[in-house]
Parts: sequence; structure tokens; C-alpha cells
Amino acid sequence: MASAFPVIYSDLFLRHDTGLGHPENAGRLSAVVAALRSHPQSDQLSWQVPSAKDPTTWINAVHNPQYVQALEAFAQQGGGQLDADTVVSPDSYAAAVTAVAAWLDGVDTVIEHNAPALALVRPPGHHAERDRGMGFCLLSNAAIAAHYALSRGEVERVAIFDWDVHHGNGTQVLIADNPNIFYSSLHQSPAYPGTGATTEVGRHNNILNLPMRPGSTWADYEVPFFEQIVPRLRDFLPDLLLVSAGYDANAADPLASIQLVPADYGTLTRACLELTPRSLFGLEGGYDYPSLSASVVETVEACLAYG
Repeated sequence: MASAFPVIYSDLFLRHDTGLGHPENAGRLSAVVAALRSHPQSDQLSWQVPSAKDPTTWINAVHNPQYVQALEAFAQQGGGQLDADTVVSPDSYAAAVTAVAAWLDGVDTVIEHNAPALALVRPPGHHAERDRGMGFCLLSNAAIAAHYALSRGEVERVAIFDWDVHHGNGTQVLIADNPNIFYSSLHQSPAYPGTGATTEVGRHNNILNLPMRPGSTWADYEVPFFEQIVPRLRDFLPDLLLVSAGYDANAADPLASIQLVPADYGTLTRACLELTPRSLFGLEGGYDYPSLSASVVETVEACLAYG
């Protein structure tokens, strides 16, 4: 693999200000950064600032340009509540665009080095739909990255695996019409946003949803993961695997009721790398600082040990 493990990050992400008491806040990222910088293998991490390239073309290819323009104007005017739980501050639009840029840089890095990378970003993205942000998300990072990857000549098929505890309704909608993108999700049900039924398979049979009951543990997860998701991913033969890496299925997380522990994310990460070393892990949810940090560390350690 590459000489060091790439972690794509910007302090700009901390300036997406969601206000006092909001679960998706800058402290999440600060805790993860502190855990990684103090890790015994921190010298093997290559911290990279997202490139200066403008991802607007790719954002507008996935989202309605009128929504994108309205979101930018809303931020410039001081922001406010986009919906009941999604907040925009003056720096939120710039942070969201930079988060997209980080995912796109991750795609480039993973393909160039044939090795994994981590996009350590906020705001998250997998709930954002074509015409609206929702569920803490403003722009659909994974969906945009998938479409961008397909524009590269060496990538013909992109798989997205969403292990966030909430279903990625935005990602699913934004890739559903493209047979060269496969989306799979393990998520709690019932839970926000209420999508992700097993019957949602896509017009090209390119969607696999596996809802999990509240209270599920790794013992409940491992059978559907290894017997359904992994075989489907393997059969799809992706040239690139994008992981919507939310860490809110942890037992300690306040926003859901799944009972995973940080070590389980190491198991998930290793399974992804066994499918393909071309795996980009992009941060989505995770709202309990200690379990979030420990889980990201598990992902990074698995990537460092790979190969």
C-alpha cells in the first residue's frame, strides 16, 4: 500500500456550527482527530488537506443546481434551520463543499495507490437528496463521489456500503438509476428516516437493504453481512468501494439502539479491504465521542495492517 495511510481533513469542518446541544457538532471531529494524533502509529498517518479543485460541477451533476445555489445563499445570509434537525451556519456551505472535495480527493488517492484512505469530514451526507438537505446532511458526499469516480476511465463499477445506523435515503435515491453503482446498507429499523426496506431494490437490482431490529448485536449483524452483503459486493466486482462510515450503531451512541462495539468496526473494515484494497472510508454519523473515536481508530488500524 502507500507509504502512509491518507487521512483527508480540514479545520474548516469545525466551523460548520450547528449550535449548542446539537448532536452533530464540531466536538465529534475534534475527538477523532485527537485520538488519531495521539495514536502509537500516528507517524504512519499522512494528513492531507482537501485540494483546491472546485467540486461544483460534480455537486451539480447530482443535486439540483437551484438547491445548491439556495443553500449557498442561505449560508451567506447567516443560515438557520434548514429543517427541524439540520442547521446551516455562515461557514456551513464552504464546509460542505470542502467535504465533497475531500471525498473526491479520496477517490483519486485510493485509485492512484490501490490502497485505502479515510475522508474525515463533516457535515455528513448520506441523507441529502437531490433537492434538499436533511438529517444533519447538506450535500450527498458518497453519491457525488461515486458519480465522479465513474468519470475516471479506469473505473467502471462503484459499490457503496453504508454501515451508518440510519438508512442513507439520499445516497440510495441519487444512485438508483445508474446500473454501474451498487448500494448496500445495514441500518436500524424502525428509525429515522423511515426508508430502507428490503423491497427497495432499484430498477437495476442495484440496491440491497438489510434492516436490523433495535437491540441488534454483532451476532445479529454478522450473518446478513457475510451471507448477503459480502457476496453481492463480490459478485458486483467493484473497481472502487465507498464506505459511508457512520459509527452510530455503537451501543453507547445516543441516537439509536444497535449494540455494536468499536471492535466490530475493525471487523467490518477488514472485510471491506478483503473485497478490494480500493476502499474509501468517509465519515458519516457517530455522536458519542469515546465510542466514535475508538471506532475510527479500529478502522484506521485495520487499514494500517492491510497488506
